[in-house]
Amino acid sequence: MDKFVIEGPTPLQGTIPISGSKNAALPLMAAAILGDSPTTITNVPKLRDIYTFNNVIRVTGCRVDFDEDEGVLTIDPKNLTHYEAPYELVRKMRASFYMLGALLGKYGEAKVSLPGGCAWGPRPVDLHLDGMREMGADIKLNEGYVIASAPEELDGGTFTLEPSSVGATVNLVLAAVLRAKEFTIKNAAKEPDVVLLCKKLTEMGADIDGIGTRTLTIRKVDSLQGITARNASDRIETGTFMIAAAMHPQSNVTLTNVDVDDLGHFPEIFRETGADITINDSTIHIKAPKQINPTSIKTKVYPGFPTDLQAQWATMMTQANGTSKVTDTIYDDRFSYVPELVRLGADIDVNKNTAHIEGKTELKGASVMSTDLRASVSLVLAGMVAKGKTDVLRIYHLDRGYEDLEEKLTTVGARITRTQQEE
Repeated sequence: MDKFVIEGPTPLQGTIPISGSKNAALPLMAAAILGDSPTTITNVPKLRDIYTFNNVIRVTGCRVDFDEDEGVLTIDPKNLTHYEAPYELVRKMRASFYMLGALLGKYGEAKVSLPGGCAWGPRPVDLHLDGMREMGADIKLNEGYVIASAPEELDGGTFTLEPSSVGATVNLVLAAVLRAKEFTIKNAAKEPDVVLLCKKLTEMGADIDGIGTRTLTIRKVDSLQGITARNASDRIETGTFMIAAAMHPQSNVTLTNVDVDDLGHFPEIFRETGADITINDSTIHIKAPKQINPTSIKTKVYPGFPTDLQAQWATMMTQANGTSKVTDTIYDDRFSYVPELVRLGADIDVNKNTAHIEGKTELKGASVMSTDLRASVSLVLAGMVAKGKTDVLRIYHLDRGYEDLEEKLTTVGARITRTQQEE
């Protein structure tokens, strides 16, 4: 098992290219199954979750070719004959559950294991299953698997997502485009990942109204054709590196290959910290403030502050001059990183779904352990401003969601080494 050894503090100077988005790529990969010809996806990152989902898709009989150096992934569904996504693969990542919608939509039957993923918080799939039942599909649970079936055409209907959910929206769209006479999703997620999926399905021949709004209406089409689609750049990676650039007063960083329109309200919230940012087409330049203004945030559905950036934000606020609060309204138990930051010297107290942060605190290197993807990267950010050596253990979480993280950060001045973790 690998770990990071980080020597800090280090200012960051230089240019970081933003990778393709894992969260946007996975729905596109599931959508490729729905076509009658191959689909090619560009700007795909080399990440553990991408490799896992490639293998999930291969189990069904599809051909999957991934040119890692070019970031080009081609999926040919021509020989898909096996309608199952097994536990040993699906348990590794929740997004594998998109196979339920894709297989049910394309072939009218699916056997998909209940999902796994990060070890925090309940994210039940009830919304996915209830929505498919409302669509008219037959859904059963048997020994940890969802068994789904549907006739050639489903009546459809209307289903309201409470709460709004990206995963459920994606799965219901995938299930409906080839099978539901007319199906309306109310309170649909409108995150960039969902918008991109719907746009690309429309290019494949799908009939979807209301893209980018809270109400999606899908009408059955007879077939879809494969396309070439550019995957979005990773907005969470963009936000993470913006935060990293602001945390040391001598940092000066340029981010390239950014999908600026996908960032929602984040840039304007980020400016409140005192950081100087300049946005130009697909480039963002960040100059760190001499001192960080304490800036409280609440996570919200897009275009509000992303829950996937709250751990990084809380880490930055340990270096702000004053008191701030980080409230997560999406998941109320996503604070597993806090005890680890406290080990480094942070002054943070968590009450229900709010972290109360007193800054500025001097962080000192220690050995810390990550429990999920975003917690892992928050500890890396902390290690880069902490004095001395920080060991970040269990970084396999990072490999699920950040492509070449240590290479990108060391290129701009960080001192990060990947090494073997002692058992």
